[in-house]
Amino acid sequence: MQTSHRVRGIFWGSIFLLLTIAPLLILFVDALPAGRDFWVEFSVALAFAGLSMLGLQFGVTARFRHITSAWGIDIVYHFHRQISLIAFAFVLAHPLILFVVNPETMQLLNVIEAPWRARFGVAAVVLLIALVVTSLWRVQLRLQYEVWRLSHGILATLIILLAMLHVLGVGHYINSPLQRGLWIALTVIWIGLLVYVRIIKPIWMIRRPYAVEQIIPERGDSYTLILKPVGHAGFEHKPGQFAWLSLWNTPFAITEHPFSIASSAENDNHIAFTIKNLGDFTSTIANVKPGKRAYIDGPYGTFSVDRFTAQAYTFIGGGVGVTPIMGTLRTLADRGSTHDLTLIYGNPNWEDVTYREELEELKQRLNLRVIHVLEEPPDDWQGETGFVTAELLRRYLPADLEQHEYFICGPDPMMDAVEAALEELEVPLDKYHSERYNLN
Repeated sequence: MQTSHRVRGIFWGSIFLLLTIAPLLILFVDALPAGRDFWVEFSVALAFAGLSMLGLQFGVTARFRHITSAWGIDIVYHFHRQISLIAFAFVLAHPLILFVVNPETMQLLNVIEAPWRARFGVAAVVLLIALVVTSLWRVQLRLQYEVWRLSHGILATLIILLAMLHVLGVGHYINSPLQRGLWIALTVIWIGLLVYVRIIKPIWMIRRPYAVEQIIPERGDSYTLILKPVGHAGFEHKPGQFAWLSLWNTPFAITEHPFSIASSAENDNHIAFTIKNLGDFTSTIANVKPGKRAYIDGPYGTFSVDRFTAQAYTFIGGGVGVTPIMGTLRTLADRGSTHDLTLIYGNPNWEDVTYREELEELKQRLNLRVIHVLEEPPDDWQGETGFVTAELLRRYLPADLEQHEYFICGPDPMMDAVEAALEELEVPLDKYHSERYNLN
């Protein structure tokens, strides 16, 4: 199974690379404009590569399962952020190089007197800077997620449109039929991806609605939202996966959020999400009424025991980050699993331990050992205290570390510390798997 995912990853990575460099491969098919030196042409090449990468982001973030299943959507979104910064640098280098080698081109910044092709280019760069700034510093700018996401999509679309108008206005590199054909094809691909994400997918989702059946209060200021499919059979998922949830009357609204699936993968009668009140959209979950219409885009994610064959599994969770682990344990219990299972579960205090009672019940159905780690334990506490460290892991992990697959989910600082601890214990890198939800 791992081999097939690796092959798929190589295939889609190659497609991305090919589409990125395609404009460069045909850049010099036609005769070059007269009087232009190496640095001018180099800046143009960077701009074309950057523009191609930016356009492909519509596909990277479209959540195609054939693509995301190769690496995991958290990795895909991390790639999206990093490659977008590289594309930004390429595009920004284009005018900066021109200004250095040909200072009179700075007159084109005067958008009142500059030709339209220059105005389009300047506008595209300004909007690209705005997009990058609002993405990197959204929290500091106090932009609500929904507002940022809507503006992000609008800015991205305008940037591509203005950049293409700039390319058409300059006209130097679209003279040959091959060059024109490539840019027409790329534009069709970009528009097609946008139409798929904003129109086709929501239309498909609107035909497969869900209804809120029950809201269950949990420990740790969390709530489990149980939804049932309306007029369809729901969807199959692997234990540990997640989905985007929209609690609005239409999936066209830009108000969806990713949450782990807490219910068993063996039960397709309902889908459950456990959501902690973090003060934003999550604070509204407690007030959701039964019967509320909802839409789900999923499943996604590679954080699943079904992808790995092992004699034993070790789960390390923190706070509500235990949700995908809980979905996995419920699934394994429904399957009658006899695997050797260990859960190391960190929380601030005993009262905030989500699923505390059910974990005790699952120990009767599974070969499961649960180690609670509390930052602020009660006076009579006999268990582990503080944080999950290499020394703590050494006490509970098996002598033969390669017999286990390790799954880590929780706050980023906790996961960073656990991964560092596993590295210190010389656990092979391909044996531990993290799920991070910084997807916005």
